[in-house]
Amino acid sequence: MTSTALGRDFRLLWSAAVSSRLGDALRTPALALLAATLTRDPRVIAAVTVVAQLPPLLFGLLGGVYADRWDRRRTMALVDGVRAVVVAALAVAIAFDRAGILTLLVAAFLLATLGTLFDAASFALLPALVPPAALPRANGRLQAGTAVAGGFLGAPAAGVLFAAAPALPFTLDAVTFAVAALLVLALTPTSAARPVSVARRGSVWGEIAEGVRWLRGHRTLWRFTLLTAASNLAISGVLAVLVLYALDVLRVPPAGYGLFAAGAIVGGVAGALGASRLAARLGTAPALGVVLAVQTVALTGFALARHPVPGGIALAVFAAGTAVWNSLWASYGQRHVPSGLLGRVGAAQRMVGLLTAPVGAALAGLVASAYGTVPVAGAAAGTFALVTLAAWRALRT
Repeated sequence: MTSTALGRDFRLLWSAAVSSRLGDALRTPALALLAATLTRDPRVIAAVTVVAQLPPLLFGLLGGVYADRWDRRRTMALVDGVRAVVVAALAVAIAFDRAGILTLLVAAFLLATLGTLFDAASFALLPALVPPAALPRANGRLQAGTAVAGGFLGAPAAGVLFAAAPALPFTLDAVTFAVAALLVLALTPTSAARPVSVARRGSVWGEIAEGVRWLRGHRTLWRFTLLTAASNLAISGVLAVLVLYALDVLRVPPAGYGLFAAGAIVGGVAGALGASRLAARLGTAPALGVVLAVQTVALTGFALARHPVPGGIALAVFAAGTAVWNSLWASYGQRHVPSGLLGRVGAAQRMVGLLTAPVGAALAGLVASAYGTVPVAGAAAGTFALVTLAAWRALRT
C-alpha cells in the first residue's frame, strides 16, 4: 500500500499512521467492553463514547492554531508520546483493578483532546512531505492503510485480546503510540513546515478567526466543506442504525454481520486506492461531484435492498465513495491553503464537517424508534441526492 515514488518521509508517516490506527482499533472496543464489565447502565456506557467525540468540537480550532505555531513533526511525536504514557497508565490501572468509570471517562477525553492537535499537525505536515500532484495518492494510501489496520486487524483482535486479559489491548495500544512517535521523529527535520515567527503571532482567538475567515473566503473549499457537513448528516444517521437495518431489513444472520461489515471496509480500501486515478482523469473538483452522484445511487440501492448480497454491495460502493471523497477533499485543501494556515483551516474544515454527525445520529434514533429503520435509509438517500444537486450547481459556477 505504500509507494516508493512518494519517498522515505511519506513511508515513515504512513507507517506511523497505520501503527496509531491499529492501536486505536484495539483500544476503542476494549473501552466499551471494559465499561460494560463495570456497569450495565447504558447511559454511563454511552458517556464513554460521547466524551471521546466532544474534544474535536471543543478544541479542534485550538489544535489548528498550535499546529501552525509549533514544529509539526515534533508536535506529532510529542502528542503520540504523551498518548503512549496515558494509555500505559490506564493499562496498569486495569491490570491492578483500579480503573473505574471515572478513569475511563478521563482517559477517553484526554486521548481525544490530544488527538485534535495530532490531526491538525498531520494534515498540515503532509504537503511538506510529498509533491502537490501526489497528494491525492498520498491521502488515499493513508486512508487505505489505516482502514486495513483498523478494520481487518485491530477491531477483530480487540475482543480476543480483552478476553485473554483486559489490560492487554491497552498495553499494545501504548506500544503502537510509542512506535508511531519514534517513526515521526525519524522524519527529515527540514521537511516539516516551521512555525510562524513570533512577530507574526497574534492572540489565539485572532489566529482562529484568521483561519476561519480564509476558509469562508475560498468559495470552492467552503462550499465543499458545507457539502461534507450535509453528507455527514446522512452518513451518521445510517451508521447509527446500520446493525438494526442489516439484521431486520436485509436479514443478515447475526453470525454473518462481521462479514457484512467487512464488505464496507473492502469498498473503502478500494476507493482510497483509486482516488488519485479518478482525480487525474477528471480533476479533483469534478471527481467529487461524480463521487456524490455514485454515492446517491448506491445509497438508494441500499435503501431499496431486502437481501444481504445487494445490500452489502451497495454499502461497499457507498463506502468506496466516502473514501474517495475524504482523500480528494483533504488533498484539495492541502494544495490550495497557504502553509502557515494549514493547521487552522484544516481544523475548521473538520469541525464544520463534524457538527452535523451527532444531529444525524440523534435524528436517526428518533425516526427509527417511531417508524423503523427503512425511513432512515430513504431519508439518507434523499439527503445525498440534494447534496449531489448542490455540488453540481457549485461546479457549474
